[in-house]
Amino acid sequence: MPVSAHVLRHAADRPHHPAVRGRSGELSYAELAARIAGAARRLPDLLGRAAPPPSGSGAGRGALVAVSLDDPIEMLVAVLAADLAGATPLVCDPSWGPERRAQVTRAVPLDAFVDAPLSAPAAAPPPMSGAGAPDDPAWACFSSGSTGRPRAVVRTRASWTASFPHLDRLTGIGPGDVVLIPGPLVSSLYAFAAVHTLATGATAVLPGRWSPADLAADLAEATVVHLVPHRLPTVLDALSRTASPLRTAVIGGAALPAGARERAAAAGVHVVSYYGATELSFVAMDADGAGLRPFPGVDVEVRVPRGQRLGEVWARSPWLSQGYLAGAAGPLRADDAGWMTVGDLAEPYRPGEVLRLRGRGDGAIQTGGATVVPEDVEEVLRSVPGVGDLVVVGSPHPSLGSVVTAVLETRDTAPPPRASLEAAARSGLDTAQRPRRWYAVHELPRTPTGKPARGLVATRLADGDPGLRRLN
Repeated sequence: MPVSAHVLRHAADRPHHPAVRGRSGELSYAELAARIAGAARRLPDLLGRAAPPPSGSGAGRGALVAVSLDDPIEMLVAVLAADLAGATPLVCDPSWGPERRAQVTRAVPLDAFVDAPLSAPAAAPPPMSGAGAPDDPAWACFSSGSTGRPRAVVRTRASWTASFPHLDRLTGIGPGDVVLIPGPLVSSLYAFAAVHTLATGATAVLPGRWSPADLAADLAEATVVHLVPHRLPTVLDALSRTASPLRTAVIGGAALPAGARERAAAAGVHVVSYYGATELSFVAMDADGAGLRPFPGVDVEVRVPRGQRLGEVWARSPWLSQGYLAGAAGPLRADDAGWMTVGDLAEPYRPGEVLRLRGRGDGAIQTGGATVVPEDVEEVLRSVPGVGDLVVVGSPHPSLGSVVTAVLETRDTAPPPRASLEAAARSGLDTAQRPRRWYAVHELPRTPTGKPARGLVATRLADGDPGLRRLN
């Protein structure tokens, strides 16, 4: 960001143009700007600071403001209000209960927690102006897989806004578009899509969650949709049953399903896919089906160890994050030359070639648009009495891409009751992290160093190995 400044400009130039539309209604740019400005004036009260003058001196400058609201429009209002005040909004999952929220947020230095809509004061002075500098932290969100070791990724303002013109050019998104964003804003993919849409001056359609039953209605006016790969076939199915002006699908995450790009083209939909990570932002883009090539401004290296077939993808660009808040540990690594990696694997690469990805080196699971780190799930489940060793992997799923699957090593003992395992998962894990499938095996396959061989477990599951017993 600061996207708030863009919204105020659009409110002055096109006050009646629809800005956001959701299940709770619609706001024009003028209405959205007024809501944001009014909410920004509430923040000094929450922060215990003096209110800024109308020009906006940044009463929230340097503050970290957590935002957790069910309604995506209210979420955006609060997030952009923090931005307008010069604070850093930290987007949280509204499904967290009090204990879970405390567990996840206690490790970061919060100045305020917004869990109710911010309404304007009775007498509102003229609109404030954005107070942030390009290098200020402007956005933070938890990477999927936060347990007792929460990982909140933080980004600068410039790392967001400076990439917008490149995305405009590659996707063709402009002020006249209606952009469907059918997922929760706690996901960085959908959050970026929403703020980019507002910065462009287009209309953001925010249902707040994926709903196949409502998809036809959501697509009725949409010209662009942002999706994770495994959702695209469902959208194409809906298009075959309803009239829609949809022309572009922007796809972030893993590889597209086989034949999806060709099927989309037959339906008149241009697919623009990209590869990135919450920590790295955009790394590579495929706008024509010819393969992934570096996003504008990005340098890419694949560092292949001697004797290995695959290497880690490293990126260097203006779009990289500042890392994790409070020094949390995670898959992100950096070197002294400004390169970063999250451990994704690819075939050897030279500049000018296509980047051929081959999965996550850390075994991360892509499920319903979220990235789950297996070790975080395993840490929680190991606390259950009776659990010895275990492995968490992803199993294919027709609508979610993958589901989290836990495989427990029993040796000569009985596994804990499934009810106990699920109770521990509910109390210690986010929804996306909780295993959907549970198995027991006498002995886990292991690497030469004695560690459980995660890849072999996933292969045995895919092959239907009878030695893996389903827990009921």
